Amino acid sequence: MVKAGLIENISGIYKRLSHAAMRAGRNPGDVLLIAVSKGVSVELMREAAEAGLRVFGESRVQEAVKKAAELETASSGIRWHMIGHLQKNKAGAAVGLFELIHSLDSVELASLINRHASGKGKVQRVLMEVNLSGERSKHGIGKDEIGSLIKAAAKMENISVEGLMTIPPYSDDPEASRPYYKELKELADGYGLRELSMGMTGDFEVAVEEGATMVRVGTAIFGERIKANIGE
Repeated sequence: MVKAGLIENISGIYKRLSHAAMRAGRNPGDVLLIAVSKGVSVELMREAAEAGLRVFGESRVQEAVKKAAELETASSGIRWHMIGHLQKNKAGAAVGLFELIHSLDSVELASLINRHASGKGKVQRVLMEVNLSGERSKHGIGKDEIGSLIKAAAKMENISVEGLMTIPPYSDDPEASRPYYKELKELADGYGLRELSMGMTGDFEVAVEEGATMVRVGTAIFGERIKANIGE
């Protein structure tokens, strides 16, 4: 039985997402809602899946693997995205589970992902995480490193760079994120990349207006259980 509050939360987010897309002259169906489930119980995730959510974003590989094993038989069709920093020693497990990794940030990590994907007979889809703010507390490459990483990854047969991801500086004002999202969109267009993972609970409408194809929303769905600045 899905709690009414959860259904209301999800419905409200889809409504806001749709309105933001229409304000920008976009098709709401072109924006994927990723439910950030770090720290969320399997029971609550199961309810969210029953309410229609299918894509879950996790920041820790081990937590995601454990949850996937518990949810596999109960909720078919669930898809997993890695939205947090990916440690190199977890690359193999990540390739085994996630359909999309949002946090590619080095040639070395790309090489590891490629090797593990080759061993599993798959092409791993990835996004490059870009640190536009220059904050030392954030992972990601600088915008001047995008081209070289794309070039290096293009030589690898089992990895596919499909777009960019960023996390702007935390602010209570959603408009403070707009310049970062606008810049990421311009960078993606310049390199011919389609996917843009940007926008969290506090600013996803601004992100949609600026071209996001994926938004990462956790707190607005599941409640206050995740600290700010972890990608949701």
